[in-house]
Amino acid sequence: MQPRWFVRGDLDGWAGLFIDNLIQLLLILSLVPPVCGIPIEIVLTRILPAAALSILAGNLFYSWQACRLAQRTGRNDVTALPFGINTLSLVAYLFLIMAPLWQKTHDADLVWAAGIFACWAGGFLELLGAFVTDPLRRWLPRAALLSPLAGIALTFISMPFVFKIYAQPAIALLPMLLVIFVYSGKIRLPGHLPSGLLAILLGTLLAFVFRKLGLASQATETIPVSFGLHLPLPAFDKLISFLHREGVASFFSVIFPMALFNVIGSLQNLESAEAAGDRYSTRSSLSVNGLSTLVAAFFGSPFPTTIYIGHPGWKGMGARIGYSALNGIVITLLCFLGLTGAVLHIVPMEVTLGVLVWVGIVITAQAFSDSPTKHSIAVAIGLIPCLAGWAALLVETIARSANASLETLATQSNGDLVLGGLFSLGQGFLLTSILISAMTAFVIDRRFISASLLALAGSFFSIFGLIHAVTLTAHGSQPITGWWSSPSFAAAYLATAVVLLALHFLPQNPSSS
Repeated sequence: MQPRWFVRGDLDGWAGLFIDNLIQLLLILSLVPPVCGIPIEIVLTRILPAAALSILAGNLFYSWQACRLAQRTGRNDVTALPFGINTLSLVAYLFLIMAPLWQKTHDADLVWAAGIFACWAGGFLELLGAFVTDPLRRWLPRAALLSPLAGIALTFISMPFVFKIYAQPAIALLPMLLVIFVYSGKIRLPGHLPSGLLAILLGTLLAFVFRKLGLASQATETIPVSFGLHLPLPAFDKLISFLHREGVASFFSVIFPMALFNVIGSLQNLESAEAAGDRYSTRSSLSVNGLSTLVAAFFGSPFPTTIYIGHPGWKGMGARIGYSALNGIVITLLCFLGLTGAVLHIVPMEVTLGVLVWVGIVITAQAFSDSPTKHSIAVAIGLIPCLAGWAALLVETIARSANASLETLATQSNGDLVLGGLFSLGQGFLLTSILISAMTAFVIDRRFISASLLALAGSFFSIFGLIHAVTLTAHGSQPITGWWSSPSFAAAYLATAVVLLALHFLPQNPSSS
């Protein structure tokens, strides 16, 4: 039996996946120039076409993969894996790598190169993870994998966009609440209309009416439309030049956890697809995931791609093979022709943000609901470093805006705000979150040797400056990299490892199940 590439349900699936991908493109278009200093022309003519090419490559592969599975099994209900730009990595690279570097150097070309490097390194780690990550995933407690994900979702995804929504409540509040109510209440809309699409259409209508009535402020940002043919161009020279700079290793405190989350999240999504009836090859699926990210970096996009969550949802809507390929083609045409900016001339950015707030909320809730109940404390403690990382970014941003010295603020805070501790905990917070959450879960399970090994890993990371190694200067926070970067934290983690090892040899009550 020859499977059909496109059925009616693919249109519904395409609408949802397209809106999801479009929101990522609009985020890049709206946030990269003001946050990172990269000119809007570069975003429109170089970054978005590169991102679109990586999306197209992945979407075409996963549609072909679904077609092969349908041919092999003789089924007509196979659904392709959803795929697109990784929201978490987008936000993490934007706010934890590119934005701080822009604030310190005001060198847009350097910031762009740093983003390309992060994308390339992340893609390489993802490709490697296709072969070696599964044992690590089986060893680490689920709480340690989901808690850092929840922390960054709650802080760097949900909170900044909630602020933007409440700054424009007339046009943005109802779309956000609609998305939350429909998804959380599992409300089925007439005609299987995607709630994200409905929220955006409703918000756009509200913006038009309320602005005419003077109940909402007029749009102040004008995004240019660069109509023309903008084909991706290689940007490998920027990566090579950036590799020769000092301090490159400090970025791995962000890159490594995000690559690990991407691989593990993709593995979980493959498991979700299998539970829905579609079993895909782990190695080939994850390999293409990493290769698509490398394609993005090679042509100048700083933003990784990933297999999306939601395969059972698209399957339930009737989507099969063609929705994924159609998404890649439409996204590519928009970016190659320079029409992405035209969307913002019609759709206010604020009305699209409710979908991302929902994503952050769901990821946070999932960290608790999908972890064993006894590990809820491990999930909670893993959120703390993420909150510190976000708070440190806010403090540094405010200090720079006020032209204030962090070094001076740290000495004048009178103990009310211990900036040294805040920035120490915030530096490399994703790795720290994994460490303390996993150690706590292992201790709850009385697996003291495993907890001790993680404490040793914390000592190792501290020695080389991947976590906790930072100094406050008049110009901001400065990570410290290299051997013996943070000896006090290294010693503390080493002592923790010794204590945990000693607990292993003491009589213990059995862990509760």
